[in-house]
Amino acid sequence: MTFRTRVIAATVAAAAIAVIIACFASYFTTSSALFKSVDDSLIQASQQIPNSHFDDRVTGSYSEIVLPSGQTDPPSNVRIDATIMAVAKGKSKQVIRTVTDGNQSYRELIVPLPKNSLVSCQSGICNVSTTSAQLYIVDITGEVTELSHLVSTLMLVAAGGLLLAFGLGLFLARQALHPLEEVTNEIETVATTNDLQYRLVEGDEDELGRLRRVFNRLLRSVESSQNLQRQLVVDASHELRTPLTSLRTNAQVLSRAGELSVEELHQITDDMVTQVDELAALVTDLGELARGERSEGPLERLRLDDSVDECVETARTYARIRDITIDVEMETSFVEARHDRLNRAISNLLTNAVKFSPEGGHITVRSSEGTVSVSDSGPGIAEEDRQYVFDRFWRSPSARSLSGSGLGLSIVAQVVEEFHGTVTVDRDPILGGARFTLTFPHDFQ
Repeated sequence: MTFRTRVIAATVAAAAIAVIIACFASYFTTSSALFKSVDDSLIQASQQIPNSHFDDRVTGSYSEIVLPSGQTDPPSNVRIDATIMAVAKGKSKQVIRTVTDGNQSYRELIVPLPKNSLVSCQSGICNVSTTSAQLYIVDITGEVTELSHLVSTLMLVAAGGLLLAFGLGLFLARQALHPLEEVTNEIETVATTNDLQYRLVEGDEDELGRLRRVFNRLLRSVESSQNLQRQLVVDASHELRTPLTSLRTNAQVLSRAGELSVEELHQITDDMVTQVDELAALVTDLGELARGERSEGPLERLRLDDSVDECVETARTYARIRDITIDVEMETSFVEARHDRLNRAISNLLTNAVKFSPEGGHITVRSSEGTVSVSDSGPGIAEEDRQYVFDRFWRSPSARSLSGSGLGLSIVAQVVEEFHGTVTVDRDPILGGARFTLTFPHDFQ
């Protein structure tokens, strides 16, 4: 079932319910008013003694006494049934009802009379020594006929209302869905042409305007993601070109191994191992970035100081080679993160600090209240370069001669964003080198 069909069906169904309820309400209101008028006249007649004035058989309004034996006064052709007899024998209370005799309909009021009641009879006023019933009858054939005509009229009105609702449903569906069809056509155009720079006219502040704005945001997000992917491919190919070219050159030199000395062969093989290591690190970092801004698996409540301590122990292995001291100041705090991603971000900062610290230098690591700062005694980062340090493949002029892919800090920024934290860089006032600070949402217990 199409959306247009559902709109038409909903419109017709709503109209049908409204028309049917209105018809039933009209019928029951009219019926209640008619019968109430008749019932009021019967009750009023029952409260008057004597009530011979109510006896007008020509118009169909009359009364009579019904004895427990079933006799009536005056005699009549009225059918005396069990209901009337129960009232006459004093076994039932007052009854008001509608009865049908052939094509005629009557409204009857049956009033119980106690013993020795004075009632109107053929000879005047009579004293009835037994219980009895006073029967008041009004012919309502005309009213019933009018109600039947009313039912027929209401059915015609309901049928006309449904036809009108169907026509209005078609019209309203066409008018209401036309703007949605325009939006759908525009979206189909984007899907066909892959033109991510296309933007929908956002229009008014209504539901369709909101849909257009949301779709435009989606287009901007997809376009940005596509641009980043293209830039990543371009940057990666650029970074891969240098070590691959160097490997190719060394491989060509090795083809003349017989002409080389032992020292030259060792130098070439060492260079090739270093270049392969750089390629492996670059591929690893590219894979990390390709995971996107969200990693898989649920968040865990982790002790930040434990993660820092784990990463520092690993970093000290490399720092000892260059006689670099790592001092640690930690307080217990907890963060919501994933263990591997959190450790990767902290390890990248420590690796950078070890790389840029001079031999015999110092590194200070502080952790408290969901914050980790890593400071080194290296040259630091110039203020004009700080806006670029988290860009992919960016390296400062002084670092281009060092090993590395230029992706480590990009991964740090990606992890921080994933866990709704922040990362900043400035100069440590004591050690004089760069100071990176990670801040995550945290709790103390």
